[in-house]
Amino acid sequence: MKPDFKKGNGLIPVIIQHHQTFQVLMLGYMNEAAFEKTQKEKKVTFYSRSKKRLWTKGESSGNFLWVKDMKIDCDQDALLLKAAPEGPTCHTGSYSCFGKEKAHGFLHKLEGIIQQRKKQPKKGSYTSKLFEKGINKIAQKVGEEAVELVIEAKDNNDTLFLNEAADLMYHFLILLSQKGKDLSDVEKVLLERHGRM
Repeated sequence: MKPDFKKGNGLIPVIIQHHQTFQVLMLGYMNEAAFEKTQKEKKVTFYSRSKKRLWTKGESSGNFLWVKDMKIDCDQDALLLKAAPEGPTCHTGSYSCFGKEKAHGFLHKLEGIIQQRKKQPKKGSYTSKLFEKGINKIAQKVGEEAVELVIEAKDNNDTLFLNEAADLMYHFLILLSQKGKDLSDVEKVLLERHGRM
């Protein structure tokens, strides 16, 4: 990997992305010295345009960014770094310089809607009715949906297969909520397992 620092008068833009959620955390700039230091130490170092010097992210706050992956763009004049943040990335204390919330995707949004239906039941809501029926009915529905998914997996109808997969995922989220757990709890277990592989 050899970035072209000449195009940007010695600097290239660097996008920092969370290595697991892929949320964009910040944008900074590197000169050749910052790039080499980052590669060597696996800790993100920028060239500060205001301080006119190398600046390791987290040098004063302790909120370092640890490099997990580095890619260069097709023109060799921009970098994408996937990093593990130690604490908030933004100087304001926000998780990302582009917003306060962590990015998770639609499944986490759906999980929030399900939690809302549990806390504040809505008349006519299928989800609310399931919560009213309790753990046995919810667990039974997960089992039924799993069987239906297996049956559709044996056929060649992708639409039916994906619909059953969605049904299973939806009911699984309800079961997690009923047990007082959420997707982040499952992710944690998977991450721990991944670390042992």
